[in-house]
Amino acid sequence: MARHEELPVPTYSSLEPVYGGGSQLEEAQHRFNRIKEKFVEFYGQPPDIYARSPGRVNLIGEHIDYEGYSVLPMAIRQDTIVAIRKHSADKTEKVLRIANVNSEKYSMCTYPAIPDQEIDLKNHKWGHYFICGYKGFYEYAKSKGIDVGVPVGLDVVIDGTVPTGSGLSSSAAFVCSSTIAIMASFGVSIAKKELAQLACECERHIGTQSGGMDQAISIMAQSGFAELIDFNPIRATDVQLPAGGSFVIAHSLAESQKAVTAAVNYNNRVVECRLAAIVLGIKLGMEPREALSKVKTLSDVEGLCVTFAGIRGSSDPVLAVKEHLKEEPYSAEDIEKVINEKLETIFANSQTSLDVIKAAKHYKLHQRAAHVYSEYKRVYAFKETVSSKLSEEEMLKKLGDLMNESHHSCSVLYECSCPELEELVKICRDNGALGARLTGAGWGGCAVALVKESHIPHFILNLKEQFYQSRIDKGVINRNDLGMYVFASNPSSGAAILKL
Repeated sequence: MARHEELPVPTYSSLEPVYGGGSQLEEAQHRFNRIKEKFVEFYGQPPDIYARSPGRVNLIGEHIDYEGYSVLPMAIRQDTIVAIRKHSADKTEKVLRIANVNSEKYSMCTYPAIPDQEIDLKNHKWGHYFICGYKGFYEYAKSKGIDVGVPVGLDVVIDGTVPTGSGLSSSAAFVCSSTIAIMASFGVSIAKKELAQLACECERHIGTQSGGMDQAISIMAQSGFAELIDFNPIRATDVQLPAGGSFVIAHSLAESQKAVTAAVNYNNRVVECRLAAIVLGIKLGMEPREALSKVKTLSDVEGLCVTFAGIRGSSDPVLAVKEHLKEEPYSAEDIEKVINEKLETIFANSQTSLDVIKAAKHYKLHQRAAHVYSEYKRVYAFKETVSSKLSEEEMLKKLGDLMNESHHSCSVLYECSCPELEELVKICRDNGALGARLTGAGWGGCAVALVKESHIPHFILNLKEQFYQSRIDKGVINRNDLGMYVFASNPSSGAAILKL
């Protein structure tokens, strides 16, 4: 039987296989009816096809996917739906019209139907995420020699329920569902693992150096399972979580603007990790020229670090970090002395990395590498715990401890937390969460807490009182919207194409 990442995204003629039964199915039916009404209102006729892709919560393994390491996320029920209609080739007006069900907040975006158009990153528009998928589709078709005919106009309506800036991957849900909708409307079907890789490359058009976790889980998720996602090549392994625990996702209400703050936050860490890896490679015996050409991520020098640790009777790569990378921040000059090269030269082919170098005052190589190497070990410890013979009680406690250690590392070594997240994580733990940590890129967005199933209603009530009430009083959020900001979630299903 083919592994599920070898299969294409499933196509359904009803909503049940995606949304299950009961109230969630009713809610989904209501949403799809509304999208169809809006589509007819905007364009005068119904869409051909719908595609949906969910957001995700990463349970453990933060900021290590772009270093080549495995991560352990699960899909959530919140998703982005793209309704699409393809114009006929003889229609003279060749434009892409992208509307949103929430048209008060997101006004219609119009773009020319030109596959190799540049995305204006200095002028950030919500419709750019669709254009990422559009460009990526044509690049893919060209690379595979697939004839998709002359570019034609597309009418599109988007409806997303993944809160933006929440660290729950609203951008990946948008890019994945757009890419899938475009492919489906052109009759092109590919394996999920290829699609995940493509969607990851698509999102780089928006200027974030994404590692691929968000796209992989959104496309490959299976209902009822978290997934261990491996990279190079991409594959997904189902992970059955213990029945007695569930995950509560709570928004810190600090928005994480990943694409907007990339140069000082997200992409900055990508650059620091690469520099840490190159310096480690040289200190562990590589020639500078070889290290510069071969070392892209910390996983590339892990073998050297483990060999170094082995001589000292250990297998922990962090030993090499402690020995060879100083804890004080490095200046650009410090690093250039070790590597015999200007930083601008190393990153000459990456504008987003050059933006980082322009903005950076210094580089914390020791801390970033120590986080990455200790975090990837926690991912495997998490997976091993779930498949161990421990009692449910012991298992949940161990998983919670790993989540707490992960948060500490993200906060102290990777510095991707913020005051609101620290407050929220503390409140979660004070109210009986077995473990709680920031999830997603950080610098705002959500925390995820492991809570005993039976405690969930009481736990959520306490969060409302102790974290959200003061913010409702100040008018930061509306009481009626609270369900969007704090909710329990079990692992949900992945991307789907719907022909209704």
